[in-house]
Amino acid sequence: MKILYSPASPYSTKVRMAAHYAGLPAESVLTDTNSNPPDLIASNPLGKIPTLVLDSGQAIFDSSVIMHFIDRETKGTLYPRNPEKRVQAEVLEALCDGICDSLLAIVYEKRFHPPEKVHEPWIERQWQKVERALDYLDANLPKTGTKLHAGHFALAATLRYIELRFAGEWQKGRSKLKNWPEKFEKHFPDYKLFKA
Repeated sequence: MKILYSPASPYSTKVRMAAHYAGLPAESVLTDTNSNPPDLIASNPLGKIPTLVLDSGQAIFDSSVIMHFIDRETKGTLYPRNPEKRVQAEVLEALCDGICDSLLAIVYEKRFHPPEKVHEPWIERQWQKVERALDYLDANLPKTGTKLHAGHFALAATLRYIELRFAGEWQKGRSKLKNWPEKFEKHFPDYKLFKA
């Protein structure tokens, strides 16, 4: 089985880290979505990454769907069995994915429009969402121990992405959040292998 991915994609990073942690034997295949590669388009009509392609040829896409597939295949390694803790992990994952959605909206607005056509109010609105979510995370960091869950991987991927695209723009006043990756890496030493 293989994961079609891009190293800069936070959703790809989340899925690849989680698969690695859970012991799912999936090969990571670097994929350039801009060129509409035939193997990606044949597997995912949306042409989006990550896409997990099983040995049978079946494709699974959207990072949260892939995460739940990994969890089922590895007998519950990514989501707690306790219903309350599971909901907490799923909400954390959704929050982090939402932050990445807003960050990508900013990146694409700047990347695909000439400077005179960039819509600053749109960028400001997206950044406000990011800042509210980061403040929430700084005040409500998840407990991080030897048993990691999907939310931890989503948070780690989100912080890696925001540092990649918005270095120095998010840490002020959020010391707990800024220091969290070090805590995460103690329990997932291979974090360093998943750099963009």
